[in-house]
Amino acid sequence: MARVQLKSLEKVYGNAFKAVHGINLDIEDGEFMVLVGPSGCAKSTTLRMVAGLEEISGGEILIGDRRVNDLPPGKRSIAMVFQNYALYPHMKVRNNLAFGLKIAGKSKPEIAEAIDRVAKMLEIEPLLDRLPKQLSGGQAQRVALGRALIKQPGVFLFDEPLSNLDAKLRASMRVRITDLHRQLKAGGLSSTVIYVTHDQTEAMTMGDRICVMQAGHIMQVATPKELYNHPANLFVAGFIGSPEMNLVDASIEGDRFAIGGQSLPLGANLSARLSSRPKDAVVGIRPQHLVLAPEGEAFETRLTNAEFMGHEVYLHAELEGRKLVAVVGAADFEALGGSGTVRLRPDFDHIHIFDKTDGRNVSL
Repeated sequence: MARVQLKSLEKVYGNAFKAVHGINLDIEDGEFMVLVGPSGCAKSTTLRMVAGLEEISGGEILIGDRRVNDLPPGKRSIAMVFQNYALYPHMKVRNNLAFGLKIAGKSKPEIAEAIDRVAKMLEIEPLLDRLPKQLSGGQAQRVALGRALIKQPGVFLFDEPLSNLDAKLRASMRVRITDLHRQLKAGGLSSTVIYVTHDQTEAMTMGDRICVMQAGHIMQVATPKELYNHPANLFVAGFIGSPEMNLVDASIEGDRFAIGGQSLPLGANLSARLSSRPKDAVVGIRPQHLVLAPEGEAFETRLTNAEFMGHEVYLHAELEGRKLVAVVGAADFEALGGSGTVRLRPDFDHIHIFDKTDGRNVSL
């Protein structure tokens, strides 16, 4: 196992384009860290710099206690699993697993024992004498995972490894990889993971902590629960969560916040949480925290669409020309009786206020 430290890490390409802006990230020994963000945010570039596949332009990378800036990939105690599996097509699965150990000079008994151990762990014993072209996508990905595991590296690097699989298989592989991480950690084996994905479901269900990136900057590093409940800024608030958080321009007027011509009280708890009261604000309310309100103070909205999702319904509404989504129970929706006007009240303990100027969450 190994701790990974990125210190003021930068990447500048030959055309002077700065892809990574001096990021700092400390990944604990045995931690499952997920790098997530939209396409082009430099998450894969960062991973490739850790792997030694991309030259760094500034800063330091430490794996364990070693500065590895100038070390080739083979000397960094890492193993990488790629999106495209990268299996040798002319070698059977058994030889694909063995290849790295043969290069490292391991004996035949050592190699055979390692293959048996990894094949059993990943349930690929029946596949050992097949060629890669005879494998399904999920089977090929398990073999690629086995080829990384068999090296017993200090750090596992995953670069969008599930993106080529269908939704059902992705869900299955998510569980397999996280279970495997727990097994390795419990057994005191190599289990530090850096996992890159653009899929927030993968990030939220797999990571011990998540590093949210945008345009080569780190926007927030936190546990999945912390990111969801306490987003540090507008970008994280809009990126994490499904359905997405409602982010609506608003103004704060005394102890009330106004959206267009309608206003509601901030409430004592939210009012006390505010570190400032920005003139130009954005109110953030998750769809799950908007409830139907037949009476009392609430926003009057116009229902534009309703998506039936089984036991719940996604209501799409307009408030003073601004779009809102609320998640309500199917029975509560039926009680509306086809009304085009919907009264919605936020859960005041779960409202976020952002400064529109710099994007900070001022209600943490």
